[in-house]
Amino acid sequence: MGEPRPVPDAIDRTTPFARRSRKVVSVFVLAASVTALALILHNQRAFWFGRTPASHAAPEASGTDNAALLGPQTATPAENSRYRALSDFVSRRYRVSQDMAYDLVQLAHIVGRQHGLDPLLIIAVIAIESRFNPIAESMAGARGLMQVIPKYHSDKLEEFGGDKALFDPVANIKVGTRILKDYVRLTGNLGSALQMYAGALGDREDDYADKVMSEQQRLRKVLAPSSPGGLTKAAARSAPAAAPVLSRQ
Repeated sequence: MGEPRPVPDAIDRTTPFARRSRKVVSVFVLAASVTALALILHNQRAFWFGRTPASHAAPEASGTDNAALLGPQTATPAENSRYRALSDFVSRRYRVSQDMAYDLVQLAHIVGRQHGLDPLLIIAVIAIESRFNPIAESMAGARGLMQVIPKYHSDKLEEFGGDKALFDPVANIKVGTRILKDYVRLTGNLGSALQMYAGALGDREDDYADKVMSEQQRLRKVLAPSSPGGLTKAAARSAPAAAPVLSRQ
């Protein structure tokens, strides 16, 4: 007997029509997946910023109505132009969607007005703390956009429903801004308040304050490209305790 013949490779015995049909089905499945992902992201953004229908207006994480927390959100043309310029910069620099960046910029302005802090300072803290990731969590337990550690600020979280609220951008920014404002009152100095916020008050180099103030200056230059350069490290603890907040025009 001769040697056994090698088994030939598998042959695709399907017809051309069947192969084309499979390709069409694959394309439809892929398109459906992309559409579903886009819908999920849209609903998540609406969920966070209080733009859901009435039956879903209260996020489970915080038990609060974000639209009610923020108050009226209609921006004037001047405000819209400001928000758009800042959000375009944030979107490019930190690789977040322009829509999400716009919402966070607007939110920082609303909360900044409520607490008497420069909105650009709030945006700068978010940039340094989380790079605009609302679900960021550190090894130390700091959560959300402004990296608040819940065990130290449980009193401020009660009205938002507890620790889980820190993953809600509205609650996180309101709590983080309130903490920073308290530190400004306590120290009477913005640089020291920022160092305290970072838990680095003993760092005489003021590295954290320098990073935040440098980012704040970048944001100012977005709005006024001809403005002078940023603060130096040596100037950090001599910075004014509170920057002026733009009035609604």
